[in-house]
Amino acid sequence: MDGNGRWAEAQGKPRVVGHRAGVKSVREVVRLCREAGVGSLTLFAFSSENWNRPPREVALLMRLFITVLRREVKLLKKNNVRLRVIGDTQAFEPKLQQRILEAEAETADCDGLTLNVAANYGGRWDIVQATRQVALQLQQGELSVDQIDESMLQRFMCLSEQPEMDLLIRTGGEERISNFLLWQCAYSELFFSEALWPDFADAAFAEALDAYASRQRRFGKTGAQVADVTVAQ
Repeated sequence: MDGNGRWAEAQGKPRVVGHRAGVKSVREVVRLCREAGVGSLTLFAFSSENWNRPPREVALLMRLFITVLRREVKLLKKNNVRLRVIGDTQAFEPKLQQRILEAEAETADCDGLTLNVAANYGGRWDIVQATRQVALQLQQGELSVDQIDESMLQRFMCLSEQPEMDLLIRTGGEERISNFLLWQCAYSELFFSEALWPDFADAAFAEALDAYASRQRRFGKTGAQVADVTVAQ
């Protein structure tokens, strides 16, 4: 969700104003995903590298996170949206950690859209933490080396119990992944939108879905092979 700060700065306002405006876009995109029948939506809210931003901005983001969790959880539950927070949340202050646990518990029984919020998350961190869990099982004799393969490591990755990621959208005009879901996006389609996140709404979302629908997903096969499977179905 890129572009909040630039959106605010373009209007001569503090960057935090852009982050607050970005919350409205989160609400809108959750609605659009529900209407489109999307089963799982993951939003990159705060990366493990974002701690390097100015301390005041980081502090404001943390307060905003607490406020949004408290304010939005009832709406999520009303709309049958399950909330999950992925990332190294132990780095957050206890108050925020507790609010995360409460919000997840309040929506645990919802079985519609799953909304994953990546907070203090990094794709490299995700791979490392999964590797550590595998190493621990090796150390404890619960696993042998020849049992380690992609499916084994996958079980320890964030989002392992959710469907494979189909589409990754980045807003704000930048064309890079920025350490987001590196393992999970191995075969995802990528879409880069020029819209800054606070401006990302119906039209921009529809453009991303249309682009996705126009692509042929081959997963290592030839186009002819995929076409044959499509015809057979």
